[in-house]
Amino acid sequence: MTESTNATSTPIPAGSLSGKTALVTGSSRGIGADTARYLAEAGANVVINYRNKAPRAEKLAGELRELGVQTLVVGADLTDPASVQEMFDQVKDTFGGLDILVLNASGGMESGMAEDYALKLNRDAQVNVLETALPLLGEGSRVVFVTSHQAHFIRTTPTMPEYEPVALSKRAGEDALRERIPGLSEIGVEFVVVSGDMIEGTITATLLERANPGAIAARREDAGKLYNVSEFAAEVAAAAYEPVPAGNTRLIGDVSSFGAE
Repeated sequence: MTESTNATSTPIPAGSLSGKTALVTGSSRGIGADTARYLAEAGANVVINYRNKAPRAEKLAGELRELGVQTLVVGADLTDPASVQEMFDQVKDTFGGLDILVLNASGGMESGMAEDYALKLNRDAQVNVLETALPLLGEGSRVVFVTSHQAHFIRTTPTMPEYEPVALSKRAGEDALRERIPGLSEIGVEFVVVSGDMIEGTITATLLERANPGAIAARREDAGKLYNVSEFAAEVAAAAYEPVPAGNTRLIGDVSSFGAE
C-alpha cells in the first residue's frame, strides 16, 4: 500500500504507453477526462466512455487525436449489460484488445434514481464491466478502480449521512473486485485500487456541499489540502503505469483521520 501527497503534472513518461489501448469509464468530463488525457499524452490510444455527455466526449476525443493517438468514443449505460457488451465489441473491432481499464464511473447521489441505483452502479456494474472486458485483457494488462477514502475506510470511519449509501456501495464494489484478484493474477492481469480524499471540483463534492453546506471546507481544514480534479487524475493515470503497490492499494492524500481497515 502506498500513500501519496504530491501529484505530478506529467505522471507517465511520454511514449511509455505507445501502442497500448486504454478505456476509462465515465471519461467525458472531470477525473475521467483528465485521466484519459494523461494516458493519451503518454502515447496510449484511448476509449472515451460516456453515459449522456456525447458533445463533451467528442470534444475531448478531438483534443486527444491532436496528440497523435487513436480515440474511440462509445456511449454506454454501465448498468445495462447489453450496452456494456456492445461497448467492448466496438473496442475489439477497433483495437483488437485492451491494455488498461480504468473503472472511474460511479454515482448514487443523483436525484430521481431508484433506491438500489448506487449498488447497481458502484458494485454490480463494476464487476460486470470487468468480466465483460476480460476477453480483451491480455497478460500484463492493468485494471484500476477509482474510489474515495470515505468509501474505502467506511468500515472503520463514519462518513456524512448524505454520502453513506454511496460509500457503502463503493466499498461493496471494491470488495467484489478484490475477490477477483487471484483469478486475474492467474491470467496476468494486474489490479490496483486508487483511493482519494474529497476532490475539489467534482460532481460528488458539489452535491455533498449542497446537502451539507461547509462540508468541503471542513474536510479541507482537517486534511490540510484537498486535491483538485487534474491532480487526482494524474495519480489515477500513474496507477495504470507504475508498479502495483503492496495490498493493491494506492492512497492519495491525507489518511490520518481515517481508521485503519
